[in-house]
Amino acid sequence: MLRCTPFLLFDGNCAEAMSFYHACVGGSLVLTTLGDTPMKAQFPPDKHGRIINAQLKSGPIEISATDWMASPAFEPKLGNMSAIFVIGTDSAELKAVFDKLAVGADTERLQELRPMPFGLYGQLYDKYGMQWIFRGDGAQ
Repeated sequence: MLRCTPFLLFDGNCAEAMSFYHACVGGSLVLTTLGDTPMKAQFPPDKHGRIINAQLKSGPIEISATDWMASPAFEPKLGNMSAIFVIGTDSAELKAVFDKLAVGADTERLQELRPMPFGLYGQLYDKYGMQWIFRGDGAQ
């Protein structure tokens, strides 16, 4: 069976961002730095503290991420190339996570969680530039 898991790219603040998401959705978070792997010999020491792999699991939510490791010639474009789609049946639970992620979010692009004909809907770009889209199952 296939499933979709988002993979996020950060530029040096992966551990901070993933720790924030962990505080919002709970579950378990595993962070591996480049310096903790045999790959560290392939990179300069200033990159050894960067996250080579982050994995957050909370029930059916799973998010993987990394810090940017490539040369400066290839710049990451955060926020507009990925989104995390959160679907739920418990509107109170959905709202609780939405509200936590909304702290420090971009207010210009914030769409508050609200009833729509297809169910509860809302979206935001969090304080790290990541886009989150929420949908509650069924009409609310």
